[in-house]
Amino acid sequence: MHTNLGRAPLCAAAREAVAAASGYAVLETDPETGTRTSRQRHVTALLRELTGAEAAIAVNNNAAAVLLSLTALARGREVIVSRGELVEIGGSFRIPDIMAASGSRLVEVGTTNKTYLHDYDAALTPDTALLVKVHRSNFAIRGFVHEVAPGELAALGQRAGVPVLFDMGSGALVDLAARGLPSEPTARAAVAGGVDVVTFSGDKLLGGPQAGLIVGREAIVGRIRSHPMARAVRIDKLDLAALEATLRVYRDPDRAWEAIPVLSMLGADPRALERAAHDLAARLRKQLPSTAIVEVRPTIAEAGGGALPGVELPSWGVAIRPTDAPVETWERSLRVARPPVFCRIADDRLIFDLRTLGSSDWPALEAVLKLAASGAGP
Repeated sequence: MHTNLGRAPLCAAAREAVAAASGYAVLETDPETGTRTSRQRHVTALLRELTGAEAAIAVNNNAAAVLLSLTALARGREVIVSRGELVEIGGSFRIPDIMAASGSRLVEVGTTNKTYLHDYDAALTPDTALLVKVHRSNFAIRGFVHEVAPGELAALGQRAGVPVLFDMGSGALVDLAARGLPSEPTARAAVAGGVDVVTFSGDKLLGGPQAGLIVGREAIVGRIRSHPMARAVRIDKLDLAALEATLRVYRDPDRAWEAIPVLSMLGADPRALERAAHDLAARLRKQLPSTAIVEVRPTIAEAGGGALPGVELPSWGVAIRPTDAPVETWERSLRVARPPVFCRIADDRLIFDLRTLGSSDWPALEAVLKLAASGAGP
């Protein structure tokens, strides 16, 4: 999910939906009555179904979802957050700065590595508008640590009469641990645990388009939906089309693991990747008989894009060492080709990881490599 390369690739159904919506579309028109309706209807029912929430809305990204929620729910009042969760996601998205922009007042509790439920409880005042938990989706704290689970914080909020917001960041709709991956919080679990409002990304682990998803109790989400800022961060029709199609796939979790590219890549069996690497290497040796040495090597893959921080996935790749030119020459030739091909250099070799390289990509890769070889030759 490389941020600079557009993060999550869309599934086939989402790509088809975007193409269909690129002209006129029933964005805010009810075909049955011909009257105006909400663009949110395309995704709200699906989000409620998939998360168990009473209400839902979608905006243009998760940063906007957090900013809108804070502005609508806590402007001019206090918001309690653990010091260890005052994260920076990238592009100057810092939780303290977002709170300042929303007009709410940050109240830090706990320490960098340890925050307990009693820390939140002791900080509650009549001016407290929100208890906020932020998932550390782009880094990890290890060692002597303690944090409060969303359900525990929700129970405190219910006792104190204070809503709880959980920013999941790179939110998931399926249980990653069920496929042997590290456990990540899911929106459904957070809602079931009593959290009042959950915000998460539509791309990243969900594998859809860039979007910010807000789900939770109707009384809370309704306030967010009706805030004037909601129009300023509303989601575009193409993103809505892709998001709706992606969410429909999630109605069948088993299908999602096959059809959503990000999930398919994350859940790929290393043994299958090794077999694919040998097959690809055999094809490339025929294409590059005298200009490169082609090998199969074990590799390590990472999710990237602010998801599964520090998690290394065993994988397999094809390593190519040019015999008649510097490896950097080939690497640049691949980048400027059409289609451009991005790989990494390790041990003076180009590395192509089969976890992110499907068999449908092989013909294009072969063609680009042949061009690189001809340009690097005498």
